[in-house]
Amino acid sequence: MKNTKEVVIEKSLFLIALSAIFMLFLIAIFIFKEGTPLIFKVGFKNFVTSSKWFPLEGQFGIFSMILGTLWITAGALIIGVPLGLSCAIFLSEFVPRRIMAILKPTIELLAGIPSVVYGFIGMVVLVPLIRENLGGPGLSILAGSIILGIMILPTIISISIDAIQAVPRSYREGSLAMGATKWQTIHMVVLKAARSGIVASIILGMGRAIGETMAVIMVAGNAVKIPRSILDPARTLTTNIALEMGFAAGDHRQALFATGVVLFIIIMILNIIANYAVRKR
Repeated sequence: MKNTKEVVIEKSLFLIALSAIFMLFLIAIFIFKEGTPLIFKVGFKNFVTSSKWFPLEGQFGIFSMILGTLWITAGALIIGVPLGLSCAIFLSEFVPRRIMAILKPTIELLAGIPSVVYGFIGMVVLVPLIRENLGGPGLSILAGSIILGIMILPTIISISIDAIQAVPRSYREGSLAMGATKWQTIHMVVLKAARSGIVASIILGMGRAIGETMAVIMVAGNAVKIPRSILDPARTLTTNIALEMGFAAGDHRQALFATGVVLFIIIMILNIIANYAVRKR
């Protein structure tokens, strides 16, 4: 039978968990309360399919920003997923445990570096490099994708390592006993068994890329136009909110909250997919 102290601790932790959910609920209500009037006024279809963003003239279309978000996020995944998964496989299967115990926390520290530092490095090093060697203004989708690809590495590597290490040792031993090589065992047995956790890491990395603001503001160019190539500048949904919220008023302010509504829906969908993948695991 539980004593009084255990009951108090249990109830306290339960209330703390409820308070976190309640705060998220309040944030969602506030965003939807401020943003949905403009969506109903303009029309959801016009809001998400038009690329004309002229708030002073009453034209609110975020299609170009949705495309910019998708381009940069896709580029970040193309860069981050192969590197992150390769690093996770190497650390889990080929590096001695003692060394891995040092390297894994070191990699996770990358997630603690402020995004403005990544953005500053991108402006000083990456943007001039792209401008001089590939052409264009340098501030581009490619620059944003590379920076975000680096920023999502700690998330993908850390969760993928945990998923790979959770695969029972008997799976590896059984595969090797049947004559498979070490790489065949990793490819055909370990990765398939850890697939759900790896997918969850990729989805969470995608959520990080979509929600990033400061680094993208500094390297992506922030042009409100439909990008035609990876060397064109682009503006994402998050950067649009950050750049214009300070001076927005009236319908303009509501349009920025409506942009947040669209972004909120996208991120919630990704979180639901991630939770489903984890539960399946």
